[in-house]
Amino acid sequence: MQLIYHGHSTIQLQTNGKSLIVDPFLSGNQLATVKPEDIKADAVLLTHAHADHILDAAPIAKANNAPVIANPELATYLTWQGVEQTIGMNIGGTVDLGFATAKMTHAFHSSGIIDEANKTVIYGGMPAGFIIKAEGKTIVHAGDTGLFGDMKMIGDMNEIDVVFLPIGDHFTMGPEDALQAAVWYNAKLVVPIHYDTFPPIKQDADAFVSQLEAKGLKGKVLQPGEALEI
Repeated sequence: MQLIYHGHSTIQLQTNGKSLIVDPFLSGNQLATVKPEDIKADAVLLTHAHADHILDAAPIAKANNAPVIANPELATYLTWQGVEQTIGMNIGGTVDLGFATAKMTHAFHSSGIIDEANKTVIYGGMPAGFIIKAEGKTIVHAGDTGLFGDMKMIGDMNEIDVVFLPIGDHFTMGPEDALQAAVWYNAKLVVPIHYDTFPPIKQDADAFVSQLEAKGLKGKVLQPGEALEI
């Protein structure tokens, strides 16, 4: 299995000739090394409705004839953007994609689409994370979130191979809280995400990984475009 980090919170999983992408934000991210039209995906997973997580969801889904998996409100919004296949689901539910399963977990954040032209905010449903299972491996994408105690429960209930944790602070938890989250998830590998894209979320990811190692946990910094084999 290959996990590709495309910057910000965009993760692509490739397994057995199939692929899924989580929170595609490429065209708006100067650090991204690929364009939306470069992505081949069989499914698009969205954690919540903020623009830096859904910007390229519709173009990628339409180009690949792939379903978008999201909460019901966001899934409906994507149909208004011309996406023909959506799977609306909610926290606690699991979808079987054939080559992988994705269980939606809760996250503590906000979720909405800002319409500047009309000065309105469209409700984007509840924010979430995903537990993705494929090839006997368990991958957790925590989504945009602050620290919460049920991360320990998720860690206790699952043998997690890789967890992707936001460390940017300001909009999500920062390195200190992410360190506690890593302890609770107790994954075999922790990969920091959601940092450096914008000035308010600049962080030293290498220092975060060093702090993980001091607690006996393994971490790895992935550069945009870098792949991880597990």
